[in-house]
Amino acid sequence: MEVIVPDHIIMGLILNAGDAKQHIYQALNHAKHGRFAESENEMALADTALLEAHNMQTQFLAQEAGGTKTEITALFVHSQDHLMTSITEINLIKEIIELRKELAS
Repeated sequence: MEVIVPDHIIMGLILNAGDAKQHIYQALNHAKHGRFAESENEMALADTALLEAHNMQTQFLAQEAGGTKTEITALFVHSQDHLMTSITEINLIKEIIELRKELAS
């Protein structure tokens, strides 16, 4: 029997990954203007949102690991893509922020 991934998991992935991305771009903007304390705060918020998205993904993986087959929908694929690109952007932007800090000192 196949089940559909619950909408709250899919939407949670999309919303939290989007929040994480929004916060990391705010962090970059602050760093660009030399506001490194504010940048650090936004990076922490990005990490929190990303962790929440990761926890939702883990719920799905645990369900499947437990033997429940799931129907993969286009929306679920989109949520995974959104999460992966957010992780990549966050990692790259954190490196850019570190470079800006080095240049500013």
